[in-house]
Amino acid sequence: MTRRHRPGALRAVLQLLWRDRARALLAGAALAATTALAGMALLGLSGWFISATAFAGLSAATALAFDVFAPSAGIRLLALGRTGLRYAERLVTHDATLAVLAGLRERLLRGWAQPRVAHRLLARPARLLFRLTADVDALDALYLRVAVPLATLAATGLAAALVWAFAAPWAGLGLGVAVSGGGLLLAWRCARQARRPAYRRAQAQEQLRAIAIDLVAGQTELAMAGRLPAQCAALAQADARLAVAERALNRLEARTATGLGALAAAVLTAGLLLAAWCVEQGRTGMPAAVGLLLVALAATEPLAGLRRGALDLGRALLAARRVGPRLAEEPATAVLRTPPAGVALHLDAVDAAPAGAAAPVLHGIGLQLRAGERVALVGASGAGKSTLLALAAGELVPLSGACSARTACLMTQRSELFADSLRDNLLLARPGADDAALWQALHAAGLDGLVRGLPRGLDTVLGEGGLGLSGGQARRLALARLLLRDAPLWLLDEPTEAVDAATARDVLARLATAAAGRSLLVATHLRREAELADRLVCLAHGRIVAEARRGEPLFDRLLQQLRPD
Repeated sequence: MTRRHRPGALRAVLQLLWRDRARALLAGAALAATTALAGMALLGLSGWFISATAFAGLSAATALAFDVFAPSAGIRLLALGRTGLRYAERLVTHDATLAVLAGLRERLLRGWAQPRVAHRLLARPARLLFRLTADVDALDALYLRVAVPLATLAATGLAAALVWAFAAPWAGLGLGVAVSGGGLLLAWRCARQARRPAYRRAQAQEQLRAIAIDLVAGQTELAMAGRLPAQCAALAQADARLAVAERALNRLEARTATGLGALAAAVLTAGLLLAAWCVEQGRTGMPAAVGLLLVALAATEPLAGLRRGALDLGRALLAARRVGPRLAEEPATAVLRTPPAGVALHLDAVDAAPAGAAAPVLHGIGLQLRAGERVALVGASGAGKSTLLALAAGELVPLSGACSARTACLMTQRSELFADSLRDNLLLARPGADDAALWQALHAAGLDGLVRGLPRGLDTVLGEGGLGLSGGQARRLALARLLLRDAPLWLLDEPTEAVDAATARDVLARLATAAAGRSLLVATHLRREAELADRLVCLAHGRIVAEARRGEPLFDRLLQQLRPD
């Protein structure tokens, strides 16, 4: 059984579509309707003109009196106008749709990047990817394949009914009801029947992508555990489920196309009989009857667009149900307040817990970091050092107490590198940076020599997760990326972990130079990293148990307790 979509979720999506690009969306629908009306007028006028010319040529008197210039000028105007309108319609509708989808993706990403939200989807990265790509892409059907065809059908149905009403009012009413009502009925029936297979197709696509990502990312582990054949079998099963759903939708599309084609044929047949009746009754002439018949034919053209929209409506409703609640929420304001002048970070009686933790990890933390000061957080693993850094970066919301900080840049324990070039990995920190700035950051991280020795230099492409670099090299690349970020507060979590001692000391010396004028907060259990600090803060069980400044005896004792090179 499929779950019913939430009207509130769909309403949230529609409100955002309307709020962001209302004028462009209305203009696109109006252009689409006007294009269809121009095509209808062109077809009707052309049919009348050809027929009238033929009848006028039956005698010399009527041939000489017949005006060919005005109708031919009208035909040329409509032909050129229809082409221009079609181009403008595609330009406006697609520009508006792509802009709206880009805005939705940005809003979703900002929403999911909020503290205590991202970890729920990061546990399933395939689902996060599907929400940001396939689900958002499916929402364009609400406008391009549903709203625009409906507006076009309404306009052409009404226009055809009005034109036919001049010959026979009841015939015009019947034509409008048959085209608009019949088309809507078939589309509604198709949309209802497509909801379940569309839901199954979306589920199968998501499962297929998740299994494929797991297979590619973990193929070594799967092979070592003997689970590779089972994973391949699961991939084949997901693909089979997707094929079943696709076949069901294809059969439904074929049936709907047959029904819409039969409706168009019935309208054309009825139009032919009615046109003949109007001529016989003297309500209209033969050329006008031909024009009426072609107007009826043009009125059925928008029916083809409804078929695709009806099939995609179920997928769009499912996507709205998935992302609508997050879109309906207003993006959170900045978590951190600005501290007083001369202060980079201020924590006052703060309790905090990392995402997913059942109990607080930090208890009653009070800490102040002055502008330009360098502080090292030391203590055993699990003492709360990384949690405190996340709190200072605004990635966590304190459970109690007050937290204020300057704009910060955080380097986590894990080096987040992407399957892209070295250049693009660095440009994430400063998109407008030139090569000179990139090389300067690499030099400060002690990685410029390695990169210059690569055949493609900055354009060298890394594998998944930074594959192609050693652990220490990946760490230095992540550090270079941090150095590119012009932030007054740098937060570093074990910055030289997995780097050999000699290289690490060289990198730390360069880091000290690059950090001139900035505040540093470093979480470490290495003596060489703590030696950068002007002050040591020792954590134990989530509490500050000791503090010491350089030159004090306790400072040296705390250093000696840390792991040497």
